Amino acid sequence: MVLKKVGHLAMSKPRLIVFDVEGVLIPKRRYLLFEASRRLSFWKLIRIFGAGFLYEIGLISLDSALRTIFRQFRGLALSDLYQLYKKIPLISGVQEVFEKLREKGYKTALISSGIPQPFVEDLSSQLGADYAVGLSLEVANGHLTGNIGGDVTQAGGKALALKKLVEKEGLTTNDCTLVADDRNNLSMFQLCSVRIGYNPDFLLSARSDVVIKGSFSDIFPLLTGEKPQSRKSHSFSRQDLIRATIHMGGFFIPIASLYLLNRYAIAFLIFLATLLYITSEFARMEGRHLPITSMITLNAANKSEINEFITAPIFYATGIMMALILFSEPVGYASIAILTLGDGFAELVGRKIGIHSYPYNKGKSLEGSIFGFIVASMGASLFVSPLKALLGAVIGMFVESLPTPVNDNLTIPLVSGLVMSLIP
Repeated sequence: MVLKKVGHLAMSKPRLIVFDVEGVLIPKRRYLLFEASRRLSFWKLIRIFGAGFLYEIGLISLDSALRTIFRQFRGLALSDLYQLYKKIPLISGVQEVFEKLREKGYKTALISSGIPQPFVEDLSSQLGADYAVGLSLEVANGHLTGNIGGDVTQAGGKALALKKLVEKEGLTTNDCTLVADDRNNLSMFQLCSVRIGYNPDFLLSARSDVVIKGSFSDIFPLLTGEKPQSRKSHSFSRQDLIRATIHMGGFFIPIASLYLLNRYAIAFLIFLATLLYITSEFARMEGRHLPITSMITLNAANKSEINEFITAPIFYATGIMMALILFSEPVGYASIAILTLGDGFAELVGRKIGIHSYPYNKGKSLEGSIFGFIVASMGASLFVSPLKALLGAVIGMFVESLPTPVNDNLTIPLVSGLVMSLIP
């Protein structure tokens, strides 16, 4: 379990536990509309990704993005969309947690802004939840018209939907706990006394009371007020060790660049390997497996991401390629050392003994950053002066601790490499 919290968390027994759906109950990157988009033309697909991107960077509202996206599905049979929805697996441990919550008498609600109401109701029935709220989908003769509605599509709409449930149950904010993963759920924070971020994005990492990364079952003791498993008794899983080995193994890329091939040739080989990985992931999402890459992915992935397209290796490879190409040889190699060793050890130590989390990012620990800095500075000093190595490691580990929308596999080598390049 990876659990981070700051200060005392009041865990009065909730009477209603509210769950976001996408990214919490179903995999983050198996979103229903992206599953359905495979049946669309290339230009419609571009419009969908464009609307999603503009929403993510804050240029258009959620309502505008959703309406643009659903218009691309005009004419799609509702039955076809339902069959795609049924193919999306639940995150491992979800059914067990809901079964335990029912046994203890808790009421649960599912609230989604991206899944149609009938589908959320189906999921609610499957899990035994008490309430289900999704968007309204207009259908004519069994086919989508492209029009949508409902409270959850509006700004603050999830909060409005939850407020109605709270009033119906005669509850107060002290009676509600929320489990969510992205900023679209921030409007509900004011209505819940305990806010749990499950594999959260950068905003929820800062705003949540508790952050959990990894197994969904780790949420259960927090929902019921039971004492969670001690962090100090945590032992690394096989997946943790494989991931750490792959991540820190990247440290040998500068060594290979020095003694085997030049850095541009190494970058090109990494590029080819990345294309192979992307192909492998698309195949895996279709139920097909490439012999080596799929095996590595399946052995390294944790339970929360096994059924989704895993993007972290793409950012990791891109960060290393950019360091090799953009910076001078010693600085590029040092920035790769900071990424591979510093970030890798910070994650491992944070999982094992991390207690003091940052107020601006409850998913990271001070202990992890300190240990990552020590190892990163030692690794970087093999390629640059001690001063450059120390400053690069300080900046790299600071960037690693920040809750930013950009993956830290990119930001760590780029920012630390830029800083070291500016030092005479």
